[in-house]
Order: sequence, then structure tokens, then C-alpha cells
Amino acid sequence: MQNLFFEFVFLVLIILALVMLAQRLRVAYPIVLVLGGLALSFTKLFANIKIDPEIVFLVFLPPLLYEAAWQVSWKEFWRWRRVIASFAFPIVIITSCIVAVVSHALIPGFTLALGFLLGGIVSPPDAISATTIMQQVKVPRVMVSIIEGESLLNDASSLIVFRFALAAVLTGQFSFGQATGSFFLVIVLGTAIGLGLGMVFYAIHRWLPTTPSIDTVLTLLTPYCLYYAAEHFHYSGVLAVVSGGLLLSSKRHAMLTYRSRIESIDVWSVLSFVLNGLVFLLIGLELPTITQELGDVSLGRAIGYGLLVSLTLVVARLLCSFGAVVFTKVASRFITVADANPGWRGPFLLGWAGMRGVVSLAAALSIPLLTPQGQPFPYRNLILFVTFIVILVTLVVQGLTLPWLIRLVNPEERHQTISDEKQELILQKKLALQALRYVDEQSAPGETPNGYLQNLRARLQLDTTFFAHELEGPASPPNTTLHDFHRHYLALLEQQRTLLHQMNHKMEFNEEVIRKYLTILDLEEYKLREKQLKTAEEA
Repeated sequence: MQNLFFEFVFLVLIILALVMLAQRLRVAYPIVLVLGGLALSFTKLFANIKIDPEIVFLVFLPPLLYEAAWQVSWKEFWRWRRVIASFAFPIVIITSCIVAVVSHALIPGFTLALGFLLGGIVSPPDAISATTIMQQVKVPRVMVSIIEGESLLNDASSLIVFRFALAAVLTGQFSFGQATGSFFLVIVLGTAIGLGLGMVFYAIHRWLPTTPSIDTVLTLLTPYCLYYAAEHFHYSGVLAVVSGGLLLSSKRHAMLTYRSRIESIDVWSVLSFVLNGLVFLLIGLELPTITQELGDVSLGRAIGYGLLVSLTLVVARLLCSFGAVVFTKVASRFITVADANPGWRGPFLLGWAGMRGVVSLAAALSIPLLTPQGQPFPYRNLILFVTFIVILVTLVVQGLTLPWLIRLVNPEERHQTISDEKQELILQKKLALQALRYVDEQSAPGETPNGYLQNLRARLQLDTTFFAHELEGPASPPNTTLHDFHRHYLALLEQQRTLLHQMNHKMEFNEEVIRKYLTILDLEEYKLREKQLKTAEEA
């Protein structure tokens, strides 16, 4: 057990090194992690580490889904709800059907039920890879919103298809009407459990005497409680986590204090980074085990099947993506849609951004070794290998070409009338004016002037004048005076840090107070560095 623990410690160190390498190469880190895990698998250094599907589903999946639900914009999610729902449900089901037919036709002895099982495994795209790649190039916000929203739902739909297909293979029976009813029941009740438990956790945060540490721990426990409660009653744990996460995310300002929000964001950022890194590296490490279990199927033939299924997935998603465009144009004649004419650039890139990830591999690994009759599960090893090839091919091929395609296609921002920079200026101006009104209200006539309030009022007036000037025309290019100011201000902050560190050596000063003011200085430097970066980009 101790050796296994240290192996995971070394894995985390390797993850950090590979992520830094990915940043240097300007490649999305999931691609580098999978390839790095693949290279490590040949060294046998981490042969003791295996992917347990129960661990992935219970330990990794709930927090990653929950963190994604907190990051997604509810406003954008609702605006593009029809597109997101079409990618998350109909397209996943259609893709599963196409994979079922193709695999049944190409693989000797592969039944249609096994085809649906494979389709349910490989149909859900992994949004982490796509969004990580899109952060490196300029893409319209709508594309990121749709991919993020899709990622919250497609895992649930694919796992439901997988569950029904697995039952059909094991029992040899399948009723379309019963499966359809159960499908909607699993979705509705899974969502209901997530919303119900979400309200319970909301009440705990809102009305019980919690501290920031307690709030943070509660946010860590919430996804596991939501997932386990739904899965215990055989409903969708994924949808329970997503619905509960979206609910609590929309109420974060009502139920959490500012300190709880700041502390929990930092914890979740680190946690999601480590979990994502581990699952992508573990995918690569699984190759030797999967290859050894191929059995009678030759390695070359298995690779061929994997490449054919990968090609089928890519073509099917592209066709479904453009099919959604046609459906949207027809539906716009009868109902109001977010975009009646989506064009071809966005749908093409959304169709290409269909990389597969850890959920597919975990689902494949969860296939039982034996049937209820005690016979080996048919084609289990081949399904595992094909799934791995699909993940590897889509991540590497689509992942490496997606930035190039984005630059080539150059999708336009069709739904944003005001630039992000101008939005920030407007918000900052409005905030400064609101603060100025409040300060004026506090300065009652006849009272002794408050020097601190007068100083704040003067600063706010300067801010409003500056924002008004910036909004009247394009921002002026950086000048030497502003550059010198930034340089001197950063040096001033460093001097203040040195002073705080010196005062920390004195016994009469509490280190927690010193750390508090060091954090304030860090926030000041962060804001200034962001302004410098934005100024440099505009130049």
C-alpha cells in the first residue's frame, strides 16, 4: 500500500512535468499526458497501477462534473439549451446506432447488441480536451459554451445507452418500449434527486453557522452525495451531479461568503487539475494490460477495427452537427431559436471537436468478465482495445489538428455586440458611479467631513473620468509614463513584501495577519499584471 501511494506521488510529479512540456510546445496538455502515459507503460515502472472503473465513476467523475457545472455559464447554457440538448442526447443516441450497425457489419460474430454496447461506450466526447485546446486560440464564446454544456449531459446519455445495451447482452432480451420509458425515468428522477439534495446543501450553507473551511469541505462532499444517492436507486448519478451543481452554482452568492468563494475556488482549481491529469495519464498506462487481453484477435486486426470505429465516430458527429443546422433552420420557421442561421464554420468545428476520454475507457472496463451463465463476456477484450484506439486517435489526431482548423476556418463571433474589453469598461464605470453615489449619500450636509470618504470620493471621480474617456474612443496606446508607473508600482509592491517578511520575524506580529496583507499585495499585483497583458495584446 505504501509503495502504491508513492507511485501516485511520482505520477503527480510526472504530470506536472508533462503539463509544463505541453505549455512549452503549445499543445493541449491532455494529448501530452496520454502520450506520456503511453510511453511510461512500456517501462513497467507503474505496472501496479490499474484503472478501476468503480474508482473512476465514484472518485473521479462526480467532482469533475461538479466543477464543470460550477464553471459553466447558466445564462449561456439556457440560451443554447436546444443545441446543447441535441448534442447531448439525440446525437449521442444516433452515434451509438451508427457505431452499432458499422461494428456489426465489419467485425465477424459481433452482434447488434454488442454494437450498441460499443456505441454507448465511445459516443460521449470529452470536453476537457476541446476546451483546453480552444483556450490556446481565439474562438467564439458560443462554441465554448456549447461544448461545456454538452459535456455536462452527454456522459449521462451515453452511460444510460451503455446500461441498457449491457443488460440486453447479458439477458438476451430487449424491449424498445420498456427501454424508452426507463430511459426517460432515469433522466427525470436522476435530475430530481440532484435538485432535491442540492436544495438541502443550499440550506446548510445558507442558514447553518458554517465557516469558509466548512463550506469548502461541504462543496467537496456534495458531488459524491448527489452521485451516490441517485445511483443507489439506479437512476442517473451523472445528471444528479450536473443538476445539483448547476442549482448551487446559480446560488453561490446567496449561500457563500466572499471568503468561502475565494477559498473554495482555489481548492477546486487545484483538485480538478490533479484529477484531470491523473485520468489522462492513466489512460496511456492502460495500454499493455489491454493489449495482453486481446486473446485470439490479432493486434493488427484489432488496430484496424479501432481505426474504422474512430473514422465512423468522426464522420457521424460531423453529419449530425450539420444535420442539427438543417433542423435549426426548419425549426426557426415555427419557434424562436437562438440562431436561425448558424452557418457552417461553427458546426464544422463543433463536429471536429469530438475527442473521447476517460468516461469511455471506464465504461469499457466496467464490462463484467463473465456472463450470468458463467461464460466469458463476448468480445470484452476487443471492445476494450477498440475503445483505447478511439481515445488515442481522436485525442491525438483531432486534438492536434483542431487549433490549425480553427485558424483556417476563422469562425466569427456572431452573437456578441460589445467586445469583452468594452464590457469590462462599462461594468467598471457603472460600479464606480454606484460607489460614488453611495459615498455622496453618506456625506450629509452640516457634518464634519470624513477624510477617508473624501479620499475615496476623489479616487472614484478619477476612475469615472478615466472610464468615460476610454469608452468615447479606442484605448490610447501604452505610453512611457504609464509603463514607468507600472514599473514603479510593481517595485513598490516588492518593497512592501520585503517589509512584511521582515516584520514576520518579530514575535509581536501574528503570522496570519502578515499572510493576509501578503495576499492583498498578491491581488494588487495580479490586477496590474492583467492590465499590462491586456495593454500588450491591444498594442
